[in-house]
Amino acid sequence: MHRPRPVVPASGQESVWDYPRPPRVEQVLERVTIRFGGELIAETERAMRVLETSHPPVYYLPIDDFIDGALVDAAGSSFCEFKGAARYLDVHGGRLVAAGAAWNYPNPTSGFETLADRVAVYAGPMDECTVGGEVVVPQPGGFYGGWVTSSIVGPFKGVPGSMGW
Repeated sequence: MHRPRPVVPASGQESVWDYPRPPRVEQVLERVTIRFGGELIAETERAMRVLETSHPPVYYLPIDDFIDGALVDAAGSSFCEFKGAARYLDVHGGRLVAAGAAWNYPNPTSGFETLADRVAVYAGPMDECTVGGEVVVPQPGGFYGGWVTSSIVGPFKGVPGSMGW
């Protein structure tokens, strides 16, 4: 499969095609929030994001910045060639439960240690996820957990036909 043609970023934007592989972890300077079931279930100014070629950033929030009861261990696990073994969590907010909608790496591989006490959440099932006050759009395709904001351009992995990127 051929590599897609990256969109040229405007001033103040990033191209996901300039992100590295293997991925890089970096601090997020903006406030990040997650609303679910009509409740603000997480709010932080201590998020990290993982940047990987062709993917929108995945935001990891400190577990301590979720309200009590918002995260409950769930069945299932997966393995990332870069970050290691992931566990899944159900997300609770109001009277709603999003099964397996969050994950973390309790014992991440070298270079990703900062993710051990942080959780990523799929934006799609949530009422709203924001970065710096901007409501994010879920990464296309439903499999990956990236958050799309106006500060990044693609095309993004997850769209139809992108499996081989």
